[in-house]
Amino acid sequence: MIPMTLAEVAGVVGGRIVDGDSDIVVTSAVADSRDAVAGCMFVAIAGQRVDGHDFVDEARARGAVVTLASRPVGSAALVVADPVHALGLLAAYVIQRLPDTLVLGITGSSGKTTTKDMLAAILAPHGESVAPRNSFNSEVGLPLTVLSCATTTRFLVLEMGMRGHGHISHLCQIAHPRITGLINVGSAHLELLGSREAIAQAKGEIIEALPADGLAVLHADNPLVMDQAPRTRARIRTFGESSQADVRASDVTLDPLARAAYTVHADGASARVQLRMAGEHQVANALAATAMALAAGIGLDDICASLCAYEPVSKWRMEIHERTDGTIIVNDAYNANPESMRAALKALVAMGEGRRTWAVVGEMKEIGATSVDEHDAIGRLAVRLDIDRLIAVGDGARPVHLGASHEGSWGDESAWVPDPQAAVDLLRAQVHPGDVVLVKASRSVGLDAVATALIEDAS
Repeated sequence: MIPMTLAEVAGVVGGRIVDGDSDIVVTSAVADSRDAVAGCMFVAIAGQRVDGHDFVDEARARGAVVTLASRPVGSAALVVADPVHALGLLAAYVIQRLPDTLVLGITGSSGKTTTKDMLAAILAPHGESVAPRNSFNSEVGLPLTVLSCATTTRFLVLEMGMRGHGHISHLCQIAHPRITGLINVGSAHLELLGSREAIAQAKGEIIEALPADGLAVLHADNPLVMDQAPRTRARIRTFGESSQADVRASDVTLDPLARAAYTVHADGASARVQLRMAGEHQVANALAATAMALAAGIGLDDICASLCAYEPVSKWRMEIHERTDGTIIVNDAYNANPESMRAALKALVAMGEGRRTWAVVGEMKEIGATSVDEHDAIGRLAVRLDIDRLIAVGDGARPVHLGASHEGSWGDESAWVPDPQAAVDLLRAQVHPGDVVLVKASRSVGLDAVATALIEDAS
């Protein structure tokens, strides 16, 4: 973070200094008291379940010198009406002080964290780079990422999430990205927005906010993405497997662990890429990162070298763990929607050649009125893909089991269990050495506990 006095911060956010000195120097910002370090400002946010104001003492014990708060806290504080809004104002101010930093923004219904991580890995050898931890993509996470920049930061890669219209526009008003990627539109947040078209409209705010001399990277194979193209004045560059894409993949193959290799074509050049992540769907993520990196001035050979060396850094996204008994556990329990679930099941099949395959799936949240049909379709797809065993976990995933049963599963090929612990008990009793087990659901279902238990069984 660019060091600032408390007086300077107060002037930016319109806050009132209480029980503190105006010459206190703030050197970083955190919203989790466990992340507090010497010289930081702790941002106290009152959430639905937890009120950050209750953790001020812990933050101070770890080194926080001031709290950005909505009320006095008994120690040095900068009191504002809304700490989240104030955090955004401060981040926007910092962006204005970074004229030499290239800001790149990414959004999409799925894959945006992986794409962000890939892009950050490509850019890092070419200049000081900042990217969010895990999925820091909200009105809190994005400003905190911005505030971690210094005047020497050359590249700032931002992930932008949304839960409704106007959210991404707000994040763009804070960060003012010059290169943005709309990597896909799917079913995530269907419950909140009602239709894929509405999701596309909300996601499309990321290219609408671009300046005329900016650049929009769009997925040529996704019609809902391409429908947004008229909304930007900026130049457009496309990626995909379509012959019309500016950055294109051909000759896609999968190795025994379902890791994709492909030939990338761009600007009259081509190169071969071998990814270290499971799933053919990772090709699209890598192409999006490639198109954005090319726009940032990185050469194709350097991009491909970085992608070939890239190892996943954000947890629970197609993480492959091979136990000592030869059993492979694929932990993809961070999130799920119909598109990512189908991709994961196909990756499981590719990994399971000659092995017994298990799909342990939980509910896909926030997909609205289509939920029963979409879960039913996942069960049917598992049967059509000839996955050996299907375990549906929790009430929300019961239609997965019913769909598999109606499609033709019989005996114990498909089962329903009420909770993650029941899934662990079943798997421990029936998984054999050498099997491949995929674990996938929306984060709140808690299926990461299933993957963790199976992985730890071999330790």
